Amino acid sequence: MRYYKILLPFSLLSSACLSAQLNPTDSIRTKDIVFDKVEVEAAYPGGDQAWKTYLMKNLNPDVPVENGAPLGLYTVVTKFIVSQDGTLADIQAETNMGYGMEKEVIRIIKNSGKWQPARQNGKTVNAYRRQPVSFITEEDGFEIYSKNKYFLFAGIDNEITVNIKKVKSADIKLSISKGSITPAGDGGFIARINETGRVVITAFSIRNDKELGKVSFDVRAQK
Repeated sequence: MRYYKILLPFSLLSSACLSAQLNPTDSIRTKDIVFDKVEVEAAYPGGDQAWKTYLMKNLNPDVPVENGAPLGLYTVVTKFIVSQDGTLADIQAETNMGYGMEKEVIRIIKNSGKWQPARQNGKTVNAYRRQPVSFITEEDGFEIYSKNKYFLFAGIDNEITVNIKKVKSADIKLSISKGSITPAGDGGFIARINETGRVVITAFSIRNDKELGKVSFDVRAQK
């Protein structure tokens, strides 16, 4: 049985730099300026907890599996503008996880209604907001994971553990979408990838070459 979760941060994320900066005495009109950072950030009515509740209630967590996504953790990030009048504009995805996930997050943000606009120097302004949403897809009795669960690191040997119900470790072989993966003894494997991005590890039965399942991993630069 597969199950799905949505993980949300407790607050929205904003970038650390200013696209524009105004002083109280400036005569520049702010209607066409969009801030990346402001004194008082735009907020969903009721605050962060209300926003989290809205997302949890309205997002469809089954989207990844409905569109054939491998098991794994997928973090979608969207960026949008909260206008001076509280309406939302220019809602865009900054990630490309695919399988309908960005489309689903954009859909629910579009339907969220008016927000409380950001304020700069005591005035309402247009401002960017970013929202990460993490979809997790897992299946009971099927695990392929690393020391860091669904994360691998580029340029090093990553230990991979496999636990598949009713299949002996000696009867399992793995393939990887890029890089290499080799048996390491005791049912474990070593995966090595030379570039960041995403890879998919697929398990097969040695006995009949039947695919048993697959898991997607995020490959990051070394810490």
